[in-house]
Amino acid sequence: MSPDQASATSLADTSPEELLALYGVAPADLERVRAYGTIIVPKLDELIRLIYVWMESHPDRDLLSDEETLKRVQSRQRAYWERFFEGNIDERYLESRQHLGEVHAHIGLSLPAYFSAMNLINHLLTVELYDGSLSHQEYVTAIDSVTKVVHLDTALVVEAYSRMVNESIAEQSQALVEMSTPVTVIWEGILMLPVVGIIDSKRAQAIMQAMLTKIAATQSKVIILDISGVAVVDTAVANHLIKITQATKLMGCVCMLSGISPPIAQTIVELGVEVGDIMTTSSLRDALEDAFTRRGLGIRPSARTP
Repeated sequence: MSPDQASATSLADTSPEELLALYGVAPADLERVRAYGTIIVPKLDELIRLIYVWMESHPDRDLLSDEETLKRVQSRQRAYWERFFEGNIDERYLESRQHLGEVHAHIGLSLPAYFSAMNLINHLLTVELYDGSLSHQEYVTAIDSVTKVVHLDTALVVEAYSRMVNESIAEQSQALVEMSTPVTVIWEGILMLPVVGIIDSKRAQAIMQAMLTKIAATQSKVIILDISGVAVVDTAVANHLIKITQATKLMGCVCMLSGISPPIAQTIVELGVEVGDIMTTSSLRDALEDAFTRRGLGIRPSARTP
């Protein structure tokens, strides 16, 4: 698999063999990782201690302020590096690294913090904790092999982290879209949707979906789309509004656009947008009166109490 292919395919969907080939990790590299592990594994307690001495001065140190959490994370760190120096990269190994990325995203550890920690650990593994027992050539090849696997690990963790963050952002965006399209039943057979802010293609689609869904659920015959709070009306926005009204018409529901201010009316005319038979009103009050009339309803003042 080439780097371009890997960029188009999630690492989570890549086999261990493909990942090893992608990062140039040969069987000889894994053997050297295992051999170097005989030097490092006995010193893992010192490695963990140095990591958390460094963490004391890091901006993200508050994430590990709880003593119980700190002990649990340290234990997992030790298990992580023990697994690393086993030099056995299989499906379970990949899953454990991806899980770590998900955990980092869940607890709110930033990617800069993760990268800086990995930079420190790489220095500790290759310099601080090295005992000088290898020949120069053996040391150079061992460090090269360890670095390859560290890069592979980092890629797995970062991708899982990014996937979790992107999924969270997508969920939040969807929630905001749903909150920004509150179709309300204001009377039997009459719906209203006030729109505030900017309408782009994605939001227009959400507005249309919300309106059509509500029309189908309530069998309403009139819906008022109030755009008095729309910041900008250009050709794209006008076309979106036309499509929305056409879609509601196909559902057997009349759509009225209210809140057409003089600047918006002038803009639409200057843009040369064909509005066709779209029903518009300058105010929400006018739209409500028209909607009630269409439903055979009327509004009259109640008798005042003396």
